[in-house]
Formats: sequence, structure tokens, C-alpha cells
Amino acid sequence: MKQKHPDLVFAFENGEIASDDAYYMLCRRGDEWALPRPDELIPLPRESEFFLLPKRRAVGLNKETGEVEELEELAVAAFVAPGYTISGHPVYVTEENAPTLPLFAYGALGIIGDDFYVCASQVDKDTRQVFEGISPKKIEKKAKALMKEFPKNRLMQHLMNNCVLRYGCPAAKNLVLGRYEAPLPTSRACNARCIGCISQQESDSSICQAPQDRMNFTPTAQEIVEVMLYHQQNEKQPIYSFGQGCEGEPLTQAPLLVEAVKLFREKGGIGTVNLNSNASMPRWIKELALAGLNSLRVSMNSARGTVYDKYYRPTNYSFDDVRESIQTAKEHGLFVSLNLLFFPGVTDCEEEVEALIGLVNAYHVDFIQLRNLNIDPEMYLRLLEGIEFGPSVGLANFTKRLLSSCPHLQFGYFNPKICTDK
Repeated sequence: MKQKHPDLVFAFENGEIASDDAYYMLCRRGDEWALPRPDELIPLPRESEFFLLPKRRAVGLNKETGEVEELEELAVAAFVAPGYTISGHPVYVTEENAPTLPLFAYGALGIIGDDFYVCASQVDKDTRQVFEGISPKKIEKKAKALMKEFPKNRLMQHLMNNCVLRYGCPAAKNLVLGRYEAPLPTSRACNARCIGCISQQESDSSICQAPQDRMNFTPTAQEIVEVMLYHQQNEKQPIYSFGQGCEGEPLTQAPLLVEAVKLFREKGGIGTVNLNSNASMPRWIKELALAGLNSLRVSMNSARGTVYDKYYRPTNYSFDDVRESIQTAKEHGLFVSLNLLFFPGVTDCEEEVEALIGLVNAYHVDFIQLRNLNIDPEMYLRLLEGIEFGPSVGLANFTKRLLSSCPHLQFGYFNPKICTDK
């Protein structure tokens, strides 16, 4: 008979990973420590990564005594492959003066026999960010060739030299390979101060550094369109997305976006033109729709303004503006997705579920991308202190509740193809 619960996984100071069959693994949902639910354990997906958690002692459930015990060894987490959403964080005890964890999502990890398991669920089977079997040297060679082919296009130079060769950005690598979705970063500025911003951190932030640097120039409409037309030559159903990790908020460059989208369509551009955005400027959503935008992906951690404000810390806009942008997008025929930054024990609590159902049904939101919130779990919980959160219903029940209350709604992880002829 196969073991029901995974054993605890931990690490020594030298980074060596081990397990102890005297303890079951535990997972954390918000402030709750518990055994993983049977419906949330999956084999660790390929292309996932292991993270040692410094100055955080592993915690397990003693099989013999039934007591929760802290070990001397360090906790370990899994950073799951794209297309998967974590449903539980690892349980650990944080030592005094422990560093804030870098901006990743930390999934609870255990082992049964020789197989690792993680608290997560596959929410999208799209393989657009799977590069298994593709030689890194092939990607590097093609990136350098594109830099030579477009020597005066600063956007192409940035995407190849910075995004592909320096950071290994999956979206930029897909542009190199001529498939799926092409990234179109445009903005140096932002009108939010997200706690977990991956391109710029404030000087007093406890986060050691942003995972990547923000772009330091503004491309022209001609440079943007040149990249789009190149991608169109290689992908039969192309997607082009403004709003990338190496930039600020693209709506701060709204006139440029309108110009680029309009020019692209005038040149016979086909495919899905998408905007990944905080949706802070409703009037520009209409202008972009009229220019030829197909879809809007709205980033949010919550459908409740109090929770949203704590994380995004908006400047000169409010959550009401976000709602108005969604309404405007729907009124002008755009496909609307929510880029929902899922955090186990918070996003799936009763108050959050009800608020999200209300927003989805109020505006007939089409799609929810269940993305992981990349942040130190304890940092996020401290940030939300004082706000009421009920018990967690779990990721599986979260999706069931939404589908039951919003039958039209779809779930996934990536931007879907909308059309090819607008």
C-alpha cells in the first residue's frame, strides 16, 4: 500500500537535501499549519527547482507522538514549473535576524519513497514555457543573430542582450524561437509601488534586490512594430504582450501603445495584442481597444480594495479605477483576464472568494490566470495584519466555488490566443 502522506524534506547547511521518515511533511496556509490535503499533492513537476531557506528550521509532524517538532536542519521549498499553482507553503521556524526571502513562490515539499511531492495543482497544460530538449546554445546563437539582424532596434537589442542572454526570460526566449507570445516592454515608470516588484525595489526595502533591472529607455512605435511584424512571420497565431517583468506600468506610456497598436494593424498585423497591466487608467483602455487591442490582463492580489492597496500601494489611482477599466474593456469587446496572484491561506479564504465572485460576475470577466505570488510568506502575512481572513478552503475548492458561481469563467496560467484577424 502506497504511503498516504509524504515524509519531511530538509537540508543541511552545505545545501545537501535529505529526508526523515520519522516525520510527515506539513504545509502552511496563511497562519494554519496542517498535513497536506490528498487533493493538493502532486509529483514535483519537471523543470521545478529546489530552494534552501536560510535561517529557517524545518518543522515536521512526529509520526510516533503526533507532535509538531522543529528540527535543527533547514527548511526546503520547491519553486514549481510554469503552469502550476502552489496550494501550500512550507512550515518552518524563522530564526532571529533571518534575511527576507527573495521574490519567488515557495511550495511545500515532501517525499514518498524516491519521489518528491509538492502542494500544487496544474492549472494550464500549455507548454509555451517548457524548454526541455531545446539547446541553450541554440537559443543563444539565434539571439545574437537577431541582434545583428536588427542593429538599430533598441527594443530587439534589449530583449536579446538583456532578457534572453542575461536573465533567460521565457517570453523573450520564445521570441527567439519564433513561437507563442512575444514580449513588448515599453515603460520605465510605474504608478504603483508593489511590495513584490521584480524590476525595482525601494532603497529601504528588506528584499535584498529585485531579480532583474528595469529597462532604461523608451522604444519608439516603429521599433515596437518591427518586433511584432518579425514575430508574426514565425508564429501562425501570434500573441504580443505589453507589460513585462523588466518594465514599469505600460499604461504610463499609453499614447505610445496606442500609436504602436494602430500602426501595427495598419500594416496588416494579425494576432492577439494583449496588455498586461494594473488597469489604472480607464480612459486609455478605450483608446487602445479602438486602436486594435484584443485583450487586457489585469494584475491583482485581491478583489478587495483594502487587501489590494496593501500590496500594490497605488499612486494617483484607486481600486475603483481598476474596476472601471475592466468595465470599459468589456464594453469595447476586449477579452479580460485577471492575473490573480494566488497566496495559499489568503486568496482562498471565504472573504476573498466572495469578493472575487462578485467582481467576476459584475463585469463578466472571461478568464483567471492563477499565478503564484512571489514573496516571502511571512513578509506578506505581516503586511496584511489587521485585515480579516477566514479559514482557507484550499485551491481545489477555490476553483470549484468560482466555477459553480461563474459558469462562464475559464482558468489557466498563460495569456490565451483570442483571434488572428483584428
